[in-house]
Amino acid sequence: MTRIPEPDDSPDATGDAAVRRRLLAIAYRMTGSRHDAEDVVQEGLARWHQLTDDQRTLVREPLAWLTRVVSRLCLDQLRSARAQREQYRGIWLPEPQLGDSGFGPTDPADRVTLDDSVSYAFLVALEKLTPPERVSFILHDVFGVPFAEIAATVGRSAAACRQLVVTARAHLAAEPRFDVAGAERDRVVAVFLDACRGGDLRSLVAVLDPDVVSVADGGEQIRVARRPIVGAEAVATYLLGVLATQGGHTTMSLEQINGRVGIVIRDGVALVGTVDLAIVGRRVARIAIQVNPEKLDAHGDD
Repeated sequence: MTRIPEPDDSPDATGDAAVRRRLLAIAYRMTGSRHDAEDVVQEGLARWHQLTDDQRTLVREPLAWLTRVVSRLCLDQLRSARAQREQYRGIWLPEPQLGDSGFGPTDPADRVTLDDSVSYAFLVALEKLTPPERVSFILHDVFGVPFAEIAATVGRSAAACRQLVVTARAHLAAEPRFDVAGAERDRVVAVFLDACRGGDLRSLVAVLDPDVVSVADGGEQIRVARRPIVGAEAVATYLLGVLATQGGHTTMSLEQINGRVGIVIRDGVALVGTVDLAIVGRRVARIAIQVNPEKLDAHGDD
């Protein structure tokens, strides 16, 4: 039987770390929130340790049991968050993950699939799914959980869960296809950053798709555009205008955001923003700017 780490463990043993990492990977993709992912995994582990020894002996696969519990918690959280996000001020974007924050694949063989599934653009696209669609899709298409087990999680038949996944795939297939990795994508990101640093409107427009869309999440504290900005000229003018108001201590650097090269903004040593770029045909097609302090504070000690 796989040893399950204590709820307050910082496990060192490979098996223990792998359990927590897999649960975090599932929960983050479902919720789009580092805080919520950590909370539901902690609650799931706590529920495991609340079982009696006799109850645990009846559990044939502890990891499958934990996956089911954590996924149910995520489903409840998503249903609650859906109503809250309708009242959210401005545009809601996921919490970014800088570097390797424990939400990635545990097995190198899974790296391509799981890395793609945690890209920022993909998480934004997942927001268009219903909670049951999102949970079913993540469990089946990303983590390979059988429909019979998913049925026990979402409270529907296996056939209904299969249809949820089919519908989710259709919604995601309607989204634009972005270049999620590779040297050419990284080059475009670097050119975009250079144009922003240089303050050259023409250079910035040249690297943007004519129909580029820029969105920003400032939460309650930071003033940003509350609606998408569309079009190369409008987006470039907006971005350069914002950058012109920044103090001399603000820096922008290329760093890993959700497994891809993105732009991290700091004021001195404090993290104040992240910029994720979606690339199509060697141009920036979508820009997602996260400056909500509540979604960045978890990285303050990284």
